[in-house]
Amino acid sequence: MWFWWFMIICDLVIPILMIFTGRMMWKHTPKNINGIIGYRTRRSMKNMDTWKFAHHFCGKLWYKIGWIMFVLSIILHLSFYGHSTKVIGIFGVVISTIQVIILIVPIFLTECVLKKNFTN
Repeated sequence: MWFWWFMIICDLVIPILMIFTGRMMWKHTPKNINGIIGYRTRRSMKNMDTWKFAHHFCGKLWYKIGWIMFVLSIILHLSFYGHSTKVIGIFGVVISTIQVIILIVPIFLTECVLKKNFTN
């Protein structure tokens, strides 16, 4: 049972970080374009319009997706309560891998939308 608790906590780290980071990016965009804090890609750092748009768009996506992943992770882990540590461990690795992939997808979506909306 302790391993189940350990795995659910590990599998909730990425959704919680996405919720927190997404909210910060969406609601509190860094005031100046910088290379240290924020959504930093060549396209997003071209000017203040792209900087603000990228933070708003990606932050909103991460926030919403983070909540969805948070709820789904809890529901899925509840269905594995009482299974062997091997099954829970494999399930936890699969969930974490899927979460990392989902974490990266909004970056590509943001870059596509930036390319579409800003021609410079």
